[in-house]
Amino acid sequence: MDVFIQVLETQGMKLFGGIIVIVVGLFLIHWIMKFLTRGDRFVKIEPTLKGFLLNLIKLILYVVVILTAASVMGIPLTSFVTILASAGVAISLAMQGALSNFVGGMTMLLLKPFKAGDYVKIGDTEGTVRSIGVFFTELTMPDNRHISLPNSNLTNTAIVNYTREGTRRLDVSFGVSYDSDIDRVKSVLAGVIAQTHGILPEPAPLVKLTACGDSSLTFMMRVWCKASDYWDVNWNLLESGKRALDGAGIEIPYPQMDVHVK
Repeated sequence: MDVFIQVLETQGMKLFGGIIVIVVGLFLIHWIMKFLTRGDRFVKIEPTLKGFLLNLIKLILYVVVILTAASVMGIPLTSFVTILASAGVAISLAMQGALSNFVGGMTMLLLKPFKAGDYVKIGDTEGTVRSIGVFFTELTMPDNRHISLPNSNLTNTAIVNYTREGTRRLDVSFGVSYDSDIDRVKSVLAGVIAQTHGILPEPAPLVKLTACGDSSLTFMMRVWCKASDYWDVNWNLLESGKRALDGAGIEIPYPQMDVHVK
């Protein structure tokens, strides 16, 4: 009985010490994460990267607390680490997809092909980047649908970033009748460009005849605008261009076939 009490006292103190380490460690982790979140250096970091770093730091701190508690409880760290390594191998085999997404997320955050708020096209999907997580990148599509893309797919897919440069080129084309005067058409479309809000003066806008089709001459208006104004400028040019051509008496033909009977 005395031996049992002695063992209980010895092991109990170690167990109690381990519990104290865990409780204090959790409190310190909470305080450290709160301090880092409010720190000036972390405030300046890009939101997507900041969230990833905070999660990584929290994970490392949890591992440190667990190892420290195990040491205080008298558990040999070599055995403990061996168990963790074996468990890690088993988990990695069972979660190959998740690990691929994790590596993909690391790659996205380091190479930064896009950031939160950018409008991108990834494969056949396009939308505004909402967040870059450890495993998934989240986009909001133009019709407000939400989509989560596995990060492992992004590293092997062409990514088109429409926002990074700040400006975009816009080409709007109109087909007019072969009877139309070329200079007259160019003058009308140039007037439309001059009256459309959001078009940048540099690079200079231009109007050119680009094709002689089967039933029409194709004129293109090429302008530059801010990436955020792209769709508004596009719609305004289409609507104003149609009205201006109609007002100038310039016909916009449609495909037709003439049949001659002999």
